[in-house]
Amino acid sequence: MPDLPKPQDATEAALLSECWDAVLSYADLCTSGSASATQLATEAFTHGIQEARADEARAGRGTGRRALRLPRIPFLLTSVRSTAAAWEAHGRGSRLDPELRLWLNSDKAARYTGPPLNRPLALRGLSDMQEPDAALLWLAEVEALPLPVVARRLGLDPANAAGELAQVRSLFRERCQRNHVDTPMDAECRNYARLLDAVTRSSGTETPEDLSRHLATCVECAEAAACLRTEGGGLPAALAGGVIGWGGHAYLERRRRAAESGLIPGRADLSGVDRGLSPSGEPKPRVGRTGMLVAAGIVSVLALAVSLMPFGSEGGNLAQDDPSSRQPVADPNVSLPTVAPLPSDSSGDPSEAPRADASRTPAGVTDPEPQGEGSSPARITHRPVEPDESDSSCRLRYEIVNEWPDGFQVTVTVTSTKALDGWRIGWTFKDGQRVTQMWDGTYDQDDARVTATAADYNRSVDAGGTFGVGFLASWQGDNSVPRDFTLNGRSCTKVS
Repeated sequence: MPDLPKPQDATEAALLSECWDAVLSYADLCTSGSASATQLATEAFTHGIQEARADEARAGRGTGRRALRLPRIPFLLTSVRSTAAAWEAHGRGSRLDPELRLWLNSDKAARYTGPPLNRPLALRGLSDMQEPDAALLWLAEVEALPLPVVARRLGLDPANAAGELAQVRSLFRERCQRNHVDTPMDAECRNYARLLDAVTRSSGTETPEDLSRHLATCVECAEAAACLRTEGGGLPAALAGGVIGWGGHAYLERRRRAAESGLIPGRADLSGVDRGLSPSGEPKPRVGRTGMLVAAGIVSVLALAVSLMPFGSEGGNLAQDDPSSRQPVADPNVSLPTVAPLPSDSSGDPSEAPRADASRTPAGVTDPEPQGEGSSPARITHRPVEPDESDSSCRLRYEIVNEWPDGFQVTVTVTSTKALDGWRIGWTFKDGQRVTQMWDGTYDQDDARVTATAADYNRSVDAGGTFGVGFLASWQGDNSVPRDFTLNGRSCTKVS
């Protein structure tokens, strides 16, 4: 069993109690098995605590202002990401999710550690806020905690919490707008900056056509639009994706479902003050989800950590990742979108069995949650589309994997008789559906028409080869199968 984080005092014990569930949940997204998830979470938590202590020491010596400006949970989540990057750099990458490994070696990952002015806008905006304000925004928007719970946790008057949150949203928008203007950008982006600010101030403002075209091709301006439009429900995704990076959207969904099910640690009594990594004063004794008293000198780290690890086995054996017993970290009882199997891990380590369809959920729960970054929740294993009686060079299968009241998950699988060096799959929705996430490709949606374009790693297809994409989308009313399927502009035959 790996060494679990060992707090030195009551402050760190409270930190472990309140944040371990979130850290382990994200680590589970990043790894290929439960044992790896626990080890990654443990190392990330330990490194985060060490960095916080060093930061406090520098501030105490008067050698500069504190460098750590994020609230507790997002700070520790970024520690998970940086620890995963260290694993990849030092030959332990086989224990990570394959899609995360691709991301870590891409330009996307470099943005989070590169020059400050080039980092994601949400990360810069949240870092520029006072820690109590940033904590309020993160707990309410990303962790999806009810406002009365957030208010108790932060020592706010519950009656005024909604007004406080509205002010904090406005403050976040102001910080992001200022950072966007300060960002080095080309002439076209600079010309649209003022218009972008104006149209995102109200959710009812219509976006001009030329700005819409620009946002469809400019990643930085689209990111800015998501951060500046604080109304309309897009702020949680902008925060999670901009601060966490890979897996942000999947993490967001986990936390929302965990909060709805009452599985967030400490909901019964959140009297501690979450004002950054080092709250002033000793925390009051509190009873967490495990029913354990957390106070100075009264903490059992091992029991606490094991109680927060829903791995299903009675003995808590972390040496084996039993697919039949593994449960989702944050929410073991809620139906979630299905994920297809991942490729086999070549490491040969039996304790790091690769995730499979059945391994993502316990018996009785049939649909586990999506994994990976906002544009890449999971790798889809596409089965060849069997030929039919037509002579089409392209055959396509559209499968609704899962569906819930306001959304659904789909895999689109294509088999081409011709070799391809780059591909675009197109279709037209019938009922106003909107794609919200896609993996194994990128998408563009113009009204009802969707075009999915190959990723760098799957653009080449041999003759007779199979490829495709997976996506999440929203729907209302009806959710019928789209029409007018195409491959590189030519009609593609849909088969069952």
